Amino acid sequence: MLTLRRGALLLPLTGFLLVFFVAPLLWLLSLAVREAEVPRALPRTLSALQSWKPDQPLPPTLFPGFAQDLSEARAASTLADAARRLNYEVGGVRSTLMRAAREVTSAPPDTVFGADFFAAIDPQLTSTDFFAAVQRARGPASAYYLLAALDLTRSAKGEIERATESNRIYLDVLLRTLQISASVTLLCLLLGFPVALLLTQVSEKVSDWLMVLVLLPFWTSLLVRTAAWVVVLQREGMVNTLLLRLGVIAEPLTLIYNRTGVLIAMTHVLLPFMILPLYSVLKGIPPHYMRAAASLGAPPVTAFFRVYLPMAAPAIVAGSLMVFILAMGYYITPALVGGGSDQMLSYFVATYTTDTGNWGLASALGLMMLLTTFVLYGVAHKLSGGRALAMG
Repeated sequence: MLTLRRGALLLPLTGFLLVFFVAPLLWLLSLAVREAEVPRALPRTLSALQSWKPDQPLPPTLFPGFAQDLSEARAASTLADAARRLNYEVGGVRSTLMRAAREVTSAPPDTVFGADFFAAIDPQLTSTDFFAAVQRARGPASAYYLLAALDLTRSAKGEIERATESNRIYLDVLLRTLQISASVTLLCLLLGFPVALLLTQVSEKVSDWLMVLVLLPFWTSLLVRTAAWVVVLQREGMVNTLLLRLGVIAEPLTLIYNRTGVLIAMTHVLLPFMILPLYSVLKGIPPHYMRAAASLGAPPVTAFFRVYLPMAAPAIVAGSLMVFILAMGYYITPALVGGGSDQMLSYFVATYTTDTGNWGLASALGLMMLLTTFVLYGVAHKLSGGRALAMG
């Protein structure tokens, strides 16, 4: 009976998570493999291409059905989505398809819609490369977006190959995201560990005031905090002004719109997420362990690394993991204080969802980020002997 009551208490939370978190997440990730635009707009074209191979001549029944598809898809407002999807693989075909649909709609009733008709509009509409792209988008699922996220593509024959050098950007962006996240995590650890250690050594009253200072950034909007760094780090900002007056530098440093600004701002934002897990564990380490090590002849440095640090390892793993995962998904801070070469993977996810409407590629990049996080979490969990999961 007690178990049933506990289960009943968890039902609202479980339902909330399933409806407002799990279901939207699964729906978003499904866009990475879903192909619906082209099948919805060009059903007759795909039917004519069902048994066609890219090294064969185009079927004679293809173009009349293609013309009818263009006319009906234009009337049903489904052509624009299909044209945008095909434009990802065949550059410039979006405007060509929209123009072809207008030509088909306005053509006289006795017009013969053959290869010559579409070649007069644009020879691209009679090429095997174009219809091979149409065939690859036949759905209901494909690996196009997943391959694009890995800087891969399919040739006209359907073979997987590396994308052209100008289109290989996402693996570099992923590596940059990992580098920035790791750097921020290391900086937070180096700055946060002494603070957490100090919180355990001072009196309770002083510790409470220090904790207020640690939590103070949570009371301010992330956007406001990031914008403040733009003011502080600019060439005429407080940092450069102070360094110039002290004679440390002869001319202002470039601290904003580059990697330096990104690391400073992200470290400031994420530092509390490192301090809090560290403090929660360090305050539970009995101080007499260090005194016992000293009484046995261990120097302070040896006692710290051989006695204190191993007991603090679960907190270090948990704090580092939390900061790293949060840093992986950061968007506002790099977008405001970073340069063009400092944007992280989340920037491209946001761009494809809000600016270009390429939800498939945005979903694929999000899936790549999610899988990378899971892999790194598994590695941290294994290296910590299971303590990452216990602390996380």
